[in-house]
Amino acid sequence: MSRVLFLTQVLPWPLDAGPKVRAYYVLRWLAAQHEVTLLSFVRDDTRPEDVAHLRTFCPRVEVTPMRRSLWRNLRAGLGSLLTRQPAVILRDDVREMRQCIDRLTAETAFDVIHADQTSMVYYALYARDRAVAHQSGSSPALILDAHNALYRVPERLAGVERNPLIRWALRREAHLLQRYERDTYKRFDQVVFVTDVDRQLFGLQNAFVIPICADPDSTPVVARVARSHTILHLGTMFWPPNVAGVRWFAQEVLPLVHRDVPEARFVVVGKDPPAEVRSLAADPRIEVAGYVPDLGPHLAAADVFIVPLSTGGGMRVKILDAWLWGLPVVSTPIGAEGLAMRPGRNVLLAGDAPAFAAEVVRVLTDAGLNSRLRTAGRAWVEATYDWRVAYRAVDTVYGRLLARGSGR
Repeated sequence: MSRVLFLTQVLPWPLDAGPKVRAYYVLRWLAAQHEVTLLSFVRDDTRPEDVAHLRTFCPRVEVTPMRRSLWRNLRAGLGSLLTRQPAVILRDDVREMRQCIDRLTAETAFDVIHADQTSMVYYALYARDRAVAHQSGSSPALILDAHNALYRVPERLAGVERNPLIRWALRREAHLLQRYERDTYKRFDQVVFVTDVDRQLFGLQNAFVIPICADPDSTPVVARVARSHTILHLGTMFWPPNVAGVRWFAQEVLPLVHRDVPEARFVVVGKDPPAEVRSLAADPRIEVAGYVPDLGPHLAAADVFIVPLSTGGGMRVKILDAWLWGLPVVSTPIGAEGLAMRPGRNVLLAGDAPAFAAEVVRVLTDAGLNSRLRTAGRAWVEATYDWRVAYRAVDTVYGRLLARGSGR
C-alpha cells in the first residue's frame, strides 16, 4: 500500500460534469488499495455533504477555496502577456493551495503525487519539490491524468470565433497551452489520457490511455413518459464549447427540425447559462432551465439527447450518461470523439446542420429507431465502460511506476 497525494481542481462530487466523473471513479479505485489523501479546490456552491460523501471511502480529504473573479482573470491575462504562460494556468495560482501542499508534504512522506488534469500540473511539481525538501531528498513519483489535450479547446474555439480580437487571443492561448503541456508532461513519470487521439498528440513514451467510465449498477434506465417531441441538451453552460453548440443548434439546426416536426421542443439544462443562451428562450419552443437539482423529469420527457459540439477535446461523459439513462443520442463527430461506439446502432452522427436536423427528425418520428437506440446504448455502456472492469488498468500504471521507483 502506497501513500498517494491526489490533487484535483474540481471536487469530484456530485457527478455533474465529466471531469468529476473521471476523478471520482479513479479516486475510488485508488482509495480501495492505497492510503490516499485528496486535496481539492472547492467553489462557493460546494456543500458540506459533498465533502462528507468523499470521506466515506477516502478518509483524508482536504479542501481549499478556489479564487475566481474578474480581477483575477484580468491579472492572469496581463501576466500571460508578460510571461508567455497560459492565462488559464496563471489564473488558478492560489497561495492557500500552496500552503496546504506545504503542510501535507511536511506531515506525510508520499510515495506518489497524482495530478488530475493539466490545471494541477504546477501544484504537483510544487508538491514534489516540497516533499524533497521535507523528506531529506526522498522524491515521490509523479502521475498526471491529463484527461485530454487542453490546448485543443481554445484552438477549436478560435476556429469558429468571428471576432478577430477574441480569435487572436484564443489562438495565442492555444499556442501557449500546447507549449506548456509539451514541456511539463515530460516531467511526469507516467501520463494518462482518456483517448488515444489525445495521447498521440504528445508522442510520450510513458503515456497510457484509460477511458472515462461510469457505474451502470448505480444508474438505472430512466422510465420514459409519453412522447413529447422533446430535444434535450445537458451540460454546464459556463463552458464555452457547450454555449457554442447550443447556439448553433438553436439557430441553425432547430429551424430545419421545425419544418418536419413543428411541435418539437428544445430544452437546455445546465448551470449558469450566459445571456446569449438565456435569450434563446424568446422562442416559446425553447426552454433554458439552468441548473436543475433533479434531472429525472427532464430525462423522462426526452425523446432525443443531443451533443452538438464543434469544439472541445477529450471524451464526452454526457454520451455515457445518456446511454446509461437509456436515451437515444444524436451527436456531431467532434461531440462523440474518443468514444468507442457503433454509429447507426447506438448513436447517430452528423456533421452539418441539415444532416444533424435530419437525424433528430428521424429519432423524433421513428419509434422503432428510437427504441433500438435506447436499448443498444445502455447495453454498450454496460459492456464497455464499467469502471470496475476498465479501471484495472490503473493498477498497471501504478505497478510500473512503483516498480521503477523502488530504486529511487
